[in-house]
Amino acid sequence: MVFSSITFLYLFLPLNLLIYFLSPSRDLRNIVTVFFSFVFYTWGEPVWITLLIFSSTLDYVIGKVIQKNRNTWRAQAALATSITLNLSLLGVFKYSGFIVDTINQALSLNIVINQFSLPIGISFYTFQTISYVVDVYRNDTKAESSYLRFLMFVSLYHQLVAGPIVRYRDIADEILEREHSYSNFARGFHRFMIGLLKKVLIANVAGELVVQYLDGDFGVLSVAEGWFGLLMYSIQIYFDFSGYSDMAIGLGLMIGFHYQENFQYPYISKSVTEFWRRWHISLGSFFRDYVYIPLGGNRRWAYRNLFVIWGLTGLWHGASWNFVLWGLYYGLLIFIEKAFLLRLLRRLPAVLAHAYLLFFAVLGWSLFYFTDLGRLLDYLRVIFGQTDAALLGPSLLNVMAGHAGWLILAICFSAPLYPKIAARLRRLPLREAHAHALILAVDLLMLLIATSMLVGKSYNPFLYFRF
Repeated sequence: MVFSSITFLYLFLPLNLLIYFLSPSRDLRNIVTVFFSFVFYTWGEPVWITLLIFSSTLDYVIGKVIQKNRNTWRAQAALATSITLNLSLLGVFKYSGFIVDTINQALSLNIVINQFSLPIGISFYTFQTISYVVDVYRNDTKAESSYLRFLMFVSLYHQLVAGPIVRYRDIADEILEREHSYSNFARGFHRFMIGLLKKVLIANVAGELVVQYLDGDFGVLSVAEGWFGLLMYSIQIYFDFSGYSDMAIGLGLMIGFHYQENFQYPYISKSVTEFWRRWHISLGSFFRDYVYIPLGGNRRWAYRNLFVIWGLTGLWHGASWNFVLWGLYYGLLIFIEKAFLLRLLRRLPAVLAHAYLLFFAVLGWSLFYFTDLGRLLDYLRVIFGQTDAALLGPSLLNVMAGHAGWLILAICFSAPLYPKIAARLRRLPLREAHAHALILAVDLLMLLIATSMLVGKSYNPFLYFRF
């Protein structure tokens, strides 16, 4: 099940909220939340709920063992057990095929291995449970005493399958006791609707254009069409993922959870370093706090640590060499910026620094998109004019003209223009009731637009479900 579906919008979510708010106690509301989270997760892959429950149970027990035996070898052994088993599960389900294929190609072997379908969200909830165990070990948080509450933390369907990566210590107090108010619910509903519109109105439309230009025959692709297709993928992946994060944050807020922001308008950045402070913030902070700093951070072997982190970042996104190359691509760019380029970028006019970032960010998505390295090379030859391709395809101008309003909307939503408009509207001399009515009208209009675009549409995937 996905958030941007008629079933979720008009059946699952209303039923979940109705039963949740009719439940008279905190514990009953927690049970309702776990139940609906399990239903959400098992909607498409019922078998893998057992893996989620196993991982949750394992780390719930290990957290208690660590707290009981703090500062002893037993705590260290428990921590090592958690990390080893969690990463082993991730390795078996996500990377076993990749590892065997690599060995077969390198040594000309023909090892056969059973391929597993990738459990949805395993990369996200594995990192969440690892962060919990490490935080308990570091004494940054206390172990959760209630199995039900811990299971709720791991299985919260808002962020279970595509993030943001939520740390237990950030919502521990709200798991125990959270505020339910009209203000929270209204802000959460509004945030959800913004994310839904970003997904349906922008990401899905961009995705249809991506398929047209990036999945076809490169022999008939012009240079401009190649870059346009890559630009569409840049738009799609941003609005797809940030839209999902908006919806997850909004859903959490409706029932009193405050999840951390996951995107801060990354395409307005003026360097690659800044871009990655604004893109997928929860993943970057996880690698920083649990891998980069323990390796030595900036104090010891800083550049080695940098490339280790970016290799792992690429590998986290997928079991394919193109993702490793994509991670190392950004590692190299950030290395160059740290070495000298940042100082130069700060002296450039803002428009030039911004153009530099957009060029390398858009180009980088080619490494992310093409899992077939042969097609990747063919595509790069086209966009850099190394083939007989025409400079401008005959139909591109018509496509751009037909999507002109949509392109303007995508650009506006890529920059923090909407928050500025909303802030000005909040300063209007309106009565509180009128202001609430205006916001509700806007939300219902967004819901109506999204619904009309979802009816009869077959293209509606969430890209990060496969990571």
